[in-house]
Amino acid sequence: MTTTLVIGPYTDTDTAAAKQAFSPVILDRISELASLDETTRSAITALAYKGHAPFGPAEMDLLPKLGLIANYGVGYDAIDIPAATERGMRVTNTPDVLNDDVADLAVGMLLMQMREMEQASNWARSGNWKTRGEYRLAHRMTGGRAGIVGLGRIGREIADRLAAFKMDIHYYARSEKQTPGWTFHADPVSLAEAVDFLVIAIVGGPDTEKFVSKDVIDALGPRGVVVNISRGTTVDEAALLDALEQGRIAGAGLDVFLGEPDIDPRFYELSNVVIQPHHGSGTVETRAAMGQLQRDNIAAFHAGQPLLTAVN
Repeated sequence: MTTTLVIGPYTDTDTAAAKQAFSPVILDRISELASLDETTRSAITALAYKGHAPFGPAEMDLLPKLGLIANYGVGYDAIDIPAATERGMRVTNTPDVLNDDVADLAVGMLLMQMREMEQASNWARSGNWKTRGEYRLAHRMTGGRAGIVGLGRIGREIADRLAAFKMDIHYYARSEKQTPGWTFHADPVSLAEAVDFLVIAIVGGPDTEKFVSKDVIDALGPRGVVVNISRGTTVDEAALLDALEQGRIAGAGLDVFLGEPDIDPRFYELSNVVIQPHHGSGTVETRAAMGQLQRDNIAAFHAGQPLLTAVN
């Protein structure tokens, strides 16, 4: 009887690697867990999980011998960590291997938004360049003031990249960090007041829900741009939409949304928003590294060795 369960929309490559390593039970989604027979569920000790659907006490109790939940991704807000800890279940994630790609996308979205690259491309593709002349002037990104909400691994990578664009770097974190002269702010409103661009790079979960609030968005002002590569929950999405529609901020670059992939259709009506499909780590190279790290944690657990990237 297999001791490993795999749940989620994995690539064929990751699925094949998991089959070779663990001969697991494989499910497409967590809602299928209850359909497994009790004998199969009772044998499972390790779970590879990929997805954003909640994995909480009800799901955990269906797997009475589960000892490890290996999450695919650095964010693990879908997993109820206190409930897992209470049941003696360890949780791992896949940090570091995706930092560069997520940071690249954050900078790319900001550059797209400021230079209106998508709109300018459509202007040329549609024939307007030939028939109606040059595209309108956009705005400069280089030399601006950037605020990073959360100076963790990914936040620091973003800041390093924006510093190369000759930007004045400001940041919010729970405590002041050692930086090359960047400006620390003790609260996000103060940060937003001081910058042109606000990049959200904090972890998701209940503690950061609507952390970038209406007050923060209003403090950014009419020339400000919000970029979010964290979770849709970290920003007050209704307040953000209102501000974008009313011109109280200039624009946004968003890779994450509430209720994704079923995002609020109001976003589609806004030409000042760059939309990405939660694709921050979406490269062949990074996704392969994430899958490998997830499998390495499962292998370490089965072998009784220390976990590589433990969360709890």
